Amino acid sequence: MKQDSIERPLEKELNDRKASFEASASNEKKTKYAAGIKSVAKRHIVSNALQVGDTAINFTLTNASGKNITLFDELKNGPVLLMWYRGGWCPYCNMALHYMQESLSEFKKYGANLLALTPEVPDHSITTKEKNELQFEVLSDIDNEVARQYKVVYKLTDDVAEIYENSFELSKYNGNDKAELPLAATYIIGQDKVIKYAFLDADYRNRAEPNDLITFLKQN
Repeated sequence: MKQDSIERPLEKELNDRKASFEASASNEKKTKYAAGIKSVAKRHIVSNALQVGDTAINFTLTNASGKNITLFDELKNGPVLLMWYRGGWCPYCNMALHYMQESLSEFKKYGANLLALTPEVPDHSITTKEKNELQFEVLSDIDNEVARQYKVVYKLTDDVAEIYENSFELSKYNGNDKAELPLAATYIIGQDKVIKYAFLDADYRNRAEPNDLITFLKQN
């Protein structure tokens, strides 16, 4: 059963943002964005992604300070919360990052470490890290290399890609013109390297609720 809204602050803020967009955006923009979400669903990105019970794939990525971080090394210290976000340009991502930071002490209470992956080039990931005062690792997954291994990467529709390029130049954030982004996926990976929890959604506006993650860690 779903927890009540008081216990789901991120979900409430995300829903408020969705409502604001619906009230203010043009019909054309709303139609193009809705088609973009539907496109992800039609391509079965969610069902094809790594799922609970699958073995996590090891990787080494660079953090905002240029240090290499390796997943399996992190797992030696406890379970890992592995999340993807699209970029600092995405308001839904910034909300999610804020609430993950707010919950970081609770994650650590249950021995878990948090790694956030983004396709942004390091210069932009540093900006995001500083802006949100994040105290967890933000790793640059250039060209969505790791996202591709976890099968959570998808190509934007031409309409959405054009909007993003004209609005804030997505290609500069990602360092390429592939118009690819990761799902806003969140996994909990056990020290045995097996995925124990997976949040996967075709709609990038929906995110794993930190309180759900805390409850899972507490019970497992």
